[in-house]
Amino acid sequence: MDSQDGEVARKGKAGARKSEKDQSWVPKIIKKRMCTTFVEDTSNEALCQCGGGRGAHGSIATGDYFGAAIVSQWDSMQHSSEYPTDAYGEVEFTGAGRRHSHGTYLHTVGDAENISKNTVCLAIRKVVAALNTPLNMFVVFPNFLPTQTVKEGFYQLAVFELCDEDKDGLLSREDLKVAVVMLFGYKPSKLETDRLLGDQRSSHAQQGALSLHAFQTLMLEKLSAEEEDSYVRARLMFGAFDVRRRGFLKAEDFEAAFRQVAPRLPGRIAAEAFRHADRDSDGHLSFMDFEAVFLRLSRDTHPQIVFNLMTAHWGMPPPNLVVSVVGGESPEKVKPWVREVLRNGLVRAAQSTGAWILTGGLREGVGRCVGEAVRDHAAAAPSLSQKKVVAVGVAPWGLVHNRQQLVNAQGSFPARYYVQNTTHDTCGLDSNYQAFLLVDDGSVGQRGGETTFLANLEDYISHQRTGIWGSGNIDIPVLCMLISGEAKMLQRVDLSLKKAIPWLVLAGSGPAADLIAEILGEASVVSSPVSPLPEGGDRDEGPSTELRDRARDKARRHFPAEADLEKIVDWILNIHKNIDLITVFHQDHEGPDDFDTVLLKALVQASKRLASNASEYTDELKLAVAWDRVDIAKSELFNGDIHWKYEDLEDSMTDALINDKPQFVRLFCENGLNILHYLTYNRLESLYRSLSDSSLAYGLLQKKLEERQALAGSLSQLKGPGQGSPSSPISHLMGSTSSKELCLYEVSCVLWDLLGDVCRPFYYVQLGLNHDTSSRRAIKQVNKLLLGDCLYRNHRCLSPWASLFIWAVLQNRSEMAVYFWEMASESVLMALSGCKILRELSKLESETESKVSMKELAQRFENLAHDVFSSCYQSSESRCFTLLIRKSPVWGGATCLQMAITADSRLFFSHDGVQTLLSQIWWGDMERSTEVWKLVLAFFVAPLIFTKLITFREPEEDGNYLAVQHDIDTDSLDGNEATVFSLADIIKKYVMQQYVLELGQEDAEEYTALRANRKGSSLPTRRPFVVQRWRNFWFAPVTSFLGNVLMYFLFLCLFAYVLLVDFKPEPPHGPAISEMVLYFWVFTMVCEEIRQTFFVGSTTVIQRMKIYIQDIWNKCDLTAITLFSLAVVCRMFHESYEFGRALMALDFMVFTLRLIHIFAIHKQLGPKIIIVSKMMKDVFFFLFFLFVWLMAYGVANQALIYNYDPRPSWIFRRVFYRPYLHIFGQIPINEMDVDKLLPVNCTSDRTLIEKGAEPCITTYYNWLVVVLLVVYLLVTNILLVNLLIAMFSSTFSKVQERSDTYWKFQRYNLIVEYHSRPCLAPPFIILSHLHLFVKRFVRRIPSVKIKHFVLELRGPAASRLNTWEGLQKENLLSAQNKRQRESDTSRLKRTSVKVDSVLKQMSEIRDHDRRLRLLESELEYCSSALSWLVEALSESNLIKATRPPPVLRGEISPAHPRH
Repeated sequence: MDSQDGEVARKGKAGARKSEKDQSWVPKIIKKRMCTTFVEDTSNEALCQCGGGRGAHGSIATGDYFGAAIVSQWDSMQHSSEYPTDAYGEVEFTGAGRRHSHGTYLHTVGDAENISKNTVCLAIRKVVAALNTPLNMFVVFPNFLPTQTVKEGFYQLAVFELCDEDKDGLLSREDLKVAVVMLFGYKPSKLETDRLLGDQRSSHAQQGALSLHAFQTLMLEKLSAEEEDSYVRARLMFGAFDVRRRGFLKAEDFEAAFRQVAPRLPGRIAAEAFRHADRDSDGHLSFMDFEAVFLRLSRDTHPQIVFNLMTAHWGMPPPNLVVSVVGGESPEKVKPWVREVLRNGLVRAAQSTGAWILTGGLREGVGRCVGEAVRDHAAAAPSLSQKKVVAVGVAPWGLVHNRQQLVNAQGSFPARYYVQNTTHDTCGLDSNYQAFLLVDDGSVGQRGGETTFLANLEDYISHQRTGIWGSGNIDIPVLCMLISGEAKMLQRVDLSLKKAIPWLVLAGSGPAADLIAEILGEASVVSSPVSPLPEGGDRDEGPSTELRDRARDKARRHFPAEADLEKIVDWILNIHKNIDLITVFHQDHEGPDDFDTVLLKALVQASKRLASNASEYTDELKLAVAWDRVDIAKSELFNGDIHWKYEDLEDSMTDALINDKPQFVRLFCENGLNILHYLTYNRLESLYRSLSDSSLAYGLLQKKLEERQALAGSLSQLKGPGQGSPSSPISHLMGSTSSKELCLYEVSCVLWDLLGDVCRPFYYVQLGLNHDTSSRRAIKQVNKLLLGDCLYRNHRCLSPWASLFIWAVLQNRSEMAVYFWEMASESVLMALSGCKILRELSKLESETESKVSMKELAQRFENLAHDVFSSCYQSSESRCFTLLIRKSPVWGGATCLQMAITADSRLFFSHDGVQTLLSQIWWGDMERSTEVWKLVLAFFVAPLIFTKLITFREPEEDGNYLAVQHDIDTDSLDGNEATVFSLADIIKKYVMQQYVLELGQEDAEEYTALRANRKGSSLPTRRPFVVQRWRNFWFAPVTSFLGNVLMYFLFLCLFAYVLLVDFKPEPPHGPAISEMVLYFWVFTMVCEEIRQTFFVGSTTVIQRMKIYIQDIWNKCDLTAITLFSLAVVCRMFHESYEFGRALMALDFMVFTLRLIHIFAIHKQLGPKIIIVSKMMKDVFFFLFFLFVWLMAYGVANQALIYNYDPRPSWIFRRVFYRPYLHIFGQIPINEMDVDKLLPVNCTSDRTLIEKGAEPCITTYYNWLVVVLLVVYLLVTNILLVNLLIAMFSSTFSKVQERSDTYWKFQRYNLIVEYHSRPCLAPPFIILSHLHLFVKRFVRRIPSVKIKHFVLELRGPAASRLNTWEGLQKENLLSAQNKRQRESDTSRLKRTSVKVDSVLKQMSEIRDHDRRLRLLESELEYCSSALSWLVEALSESNLIKATRPPPVLRGEISPAHPRH
């Protein structure tokens, strides 16, 4: 059997490469059964008990000498034999098997779109012919005629009548050409038209016309010649449409085909045609959508062969669930509520879970209802549905109507199966099924032959794994569903229950279902709880006589016509033993919409019969995760009855993460899963390997992986084949599996590209890399590491929530990412980081929908960061400042301010807390209320610094360090502190806290004692007042800014003076002293630009240069310096002196425009500068339109006024310059108006004109020149200028609302720039540069200013800050949840849930009432029996009563009558 299964799998894999007709291997494996022994039917001697006639049998059962037949009962195993199957392949349903459109679709399209019917017919003809479904896809006539007759009617109605323009019943030569185009897609030649007309010898043909009959004959002959071997041709044409070789067509392929054959058809027509063709509504149009598959097989065929045939060769998707619907074949109609359950419950649940539905597959009973439900669901489901509704029919071969149409020894491709359109139930195949398994037991016209095979198939599938080729981690759940059913259906239930297959019974649907529902109802009321059964066996003790009598009464009541009641009783008792595998669906309790919930509950409840601990429920938990039903998991699996361990939740947690089930991730973390133990680096890498290949993050990771592998390959080639030993790493590099998989290095590279240099590379410590390691060297070390044991993979992730947050953000999983953000620490920084990553990904994303969703999620994280920071700011202002500048070890040393500026988080920067911090940094130790004039006055009169003209904040005394230690221990987490410290105090406080923690308690006390006796100690003292006040004034960024502004104005004045007054000739006469001073001034500015480029930041030199050049004002500085350098070089030589002076003048304009950036700090001017920058884009659009009209008018005007003027300079002036001046009113009337022409010395001689003479003006088209001038001025002065004003107004209104936010965001860059600048301005800044050089490179003293923007916290200080931030986040989330609960929508939802709960409780009360009535009836029976016994015993002489019989209270004993 394994060899047969292997052959089936091999054939299935090769099916894609071979022709579909190459299925000769099927009869070698699959067999059929035929009755070989005639066993006479007692009711009809001419028939065998198998249902066949006497002539179809080779042998007859004989009798003995007494005349009695030895064989009295026909048996399939004994009296039938197996032969190679002769019915397999594909079936095409003809007749009324498809949805009807009544022939209106073809004609309605053209009428609605105003397109000629010829075009519509031609387009539809080509596409439909290519897909081999010309009638079933678009037009299905609701009659019972054969296909050929339907085609004749189609040609008669849709072609002949449309082409017969004069409606005389004849087609002329031109009409015939149009008809051929409509039918076959090409225009016939003159020779072919003559031949078609000449073949008909009628009077009309002789007149050059064709009648309907003649046209029909010719076209049918041509069609039959065209459609030879239509199946193969359709396959080839389907392959031509499938240009991507995917085996299916998507909507875009279908629309592309329509655009090729009919470009004029609107896109919605192709979409409508695709919806009609896509029967299963899965968004994929495969060849299987047009034809179902079928197979005739013996009842003894092993289910393994059949299952592999269905999944491997037929291409059916492996199921996540199998629902076998049985029963309902009785002649009684299916009840309406059962139809509703099948339509809105079963089929919808099958689609949502990816299930197979197994039924009889015939057009009768429940099978027909399921088929109609599948059809209706396919019609109503969205076209982009991801899962199919797979319906499989399992029916007896001998019961199928017109089964001979399926017989073909070589296979049918396809078989034409005629389906009659009738409302009555028939035994024909239902066209709404995808596959048919026709089980053959040798009988004809008898039911039940498929029962054993179906039970074996269900049992086999229940032991298979989900996923493609069994790659899943759970067994496929199988559930049988009983609807109605006759008495024999109890045997079917008993057979499956013995195989531990759970059942779902629809109470109230019919006899068998009602009987089982009644058994369960009584068991829950009067029976004791059923103890768990041992696996694979029944209970040893037999049923009691009372139980058997009650079962017999129920069988007699539900099946009064059955004669063999004892067999039914045995089936009932066997079912009663396995009653815990049965779940009853009550229509009053559950609705059709909750059917998927009922299915999962049935599977979970059935699994509890053998469960003793949580590990027994893991499969059900994985199934709940696969179905994404967290509500069922909470109510059934996490209700407190089961103790879950970490090992039980580990696999399900992985499934929930990979399949984006955030509710399950939350549930697992709340019920015993420790994320610190779960997330190792190995599992983190496996999560990244599980990314969808269609996601952007997957492409980025694969690109980095290819770069690493390419470098590894180049290294192996450079090493040479003979230079390395076989055991060397290079020799094994390309063959190592570990080195070819994604690792944390690729993740780190992608994050570095997205986040930039704002943080250090991620996971470098785990990979053993240094942060300053080059990429090439890092790849070498990583490849060497991956070839080893990779011990880092077994380590636990240091920051699991942050790592999972990054993983979710890279996939744009919003709900998952938000949950991880809620669970992680450093909430503000994490939200800003997610915002940065998403905005960078949106720039790389090509799909519009994904791009929009990324931007929306990025904005959501920015809002979360803003809200959490607002909560922190309300709690504690000083801690809030610390939060902004604190370096994060989790995020590579980044701070909130750095991440916010790189993420372009304008909303976050507009917060008052951020602006307050920036203002404190801006003013330094001076009060923010200080007037600017006081600072300017202090510039020129330095002693005023030491007066009270400028107010400074007094530094906090730092003598009591024990108090600092006390503050560390008693600091409150809820904030609300009374004192608001300055930024300097905050930094000093945390530095001192860190110092005290390092000293310890005893050393701190000793240090305090030494400071008390400071005079005798050698400890450093505070700076003198004069030095401290001098530093506080000049080191403030605002002072540096004002100094630079004042000196920049002096620089511009000097520049203007040199350019206008003192610009001496070239050497040796110049340059002047003032110009030399200007040169030195610019040199100091160049030194400052070099310092900003190469000595600011902690990244590499190349990255610093990239960061510097990204700023637009730095580009302006480079342009100014370059022009100045070039002008200086040029002015030194006589030949280029004037050019140098011109460059110097242009450079002065560039330096002057630099003032715009300086005044960006101003609260009123800053927003206006932003508005002006936005309007510059509008100006470019305006200039484009203006240039078009300018060139059009200028060329025409020049050509009309002057006949010939070849001078290029004058052409440029008259084509562009003069028309531009016309806009401002400078119009030369004396040249354009004939009446005002002035006498000038001109000539019309071309020779003189070429020598330089002035050409004469042409007056012939003077009127046209005036008209063009009027039109030009109208367009430019009125239309374009007003358009520009409207664009400016629109831009102003948009930007004005958010200009303050933009200004606050840009203010940060200016503050950072002047905070890092030396205190002196050019040209005196050269002194600061020399001082910094000595201080940094000679004395090695680190910078103190950097701590104003970066603060590194360690130990308890960092832990307490994280705890405080997490507390504020929890308060915020609690407030948001409270507002959400109090909203009207939430209240309505809660009310709806309560109403549903009340309704369920009322139904349960009715059920309890029914049970109580049953108990009352039984008690009444017992009471009557006891009363009868008492009365009988009292009247007999067997027992002598010593006292009267007891009576109920309130009754009077006969022996003691009441007087």
